Amino acid sequence: MREFVRTKIVQPLFLISFGGMAYFNFEILYRGYSHVSMIICGGLSFYTIGLLNEGKEWHPSFLLQMILGSLIIISYEYLTGVIVNIYLKLHVWDYSKVPFNYRGQICIPFLIIWFFVTPLCIWMDDVIREALFKF
Repeated sequence: MREFVRTKIVQPLFLISFGGMAYFNFEILYRGYSHVSMIICGGLSFYTIGLLNEGKEWHPSFLLQMILGSLIIISYEYLTGVIVNIYLKLHVWDYSKVPFNYRGQICIPFLIIWFFVTPLCIWMDDVIREALFKF
């Protein structure tokens, strides 16, 4: 039971919280502000990216993890944008003036940025899992 709680509850909650706060602070450094929805978006992105190299049957290359990681982030951003900006009309961000945007919620320039941020996510996830959860 203790192992179940640690691996199925504590570990995911810690990783989601860590990733969410990192994303939130990354936005504050970049834009000067953020929104609570970015904690959820960033946390889920970080956790999902971390799962890419945790499988026993599938071991994607680092480059493939970077590609998939950037697509994961942009997908969560789009979903968050649709909920927060379009449905709830909170207007947290608007990329409609950025080239190659889709509905003002996501854009190619940020997809490229996420591609280069993803290695840090992969590395941090591995460090945290090894240091805190591999006993």
